[in-house]
Amino acid sequence: MNRMIWIGIVAWGIIVTLFGFSAAGPVAAGSSPAMQAQDVVFLIAGGLVACLIGLVGLAGVLGWLPALQNEQKTYS
Repeated sequence: MNRMIWIGIVAWGIIVTLFGFSAAGPVAAGSSPAMQAQDVVFLIAGGLVACLIGLVGLAGVLGWLPALQNEQKTYS
């Protein structure tokens, strides 16, 4: 896969995580929260998992993980 796809997955994970953190802000006294607590947890956890998936994929594409490196084929 292209490197830009993996970078896009990381960026999407960051956006989802930031949305979760922004929804986790303080609630004014006497008002009900806009989102339930489990929704915020799912947004933050899902965003972090997406970042992790993107980073592992990007590391594999760039050859930083020895197990994911493509072997050079020799035609002799």
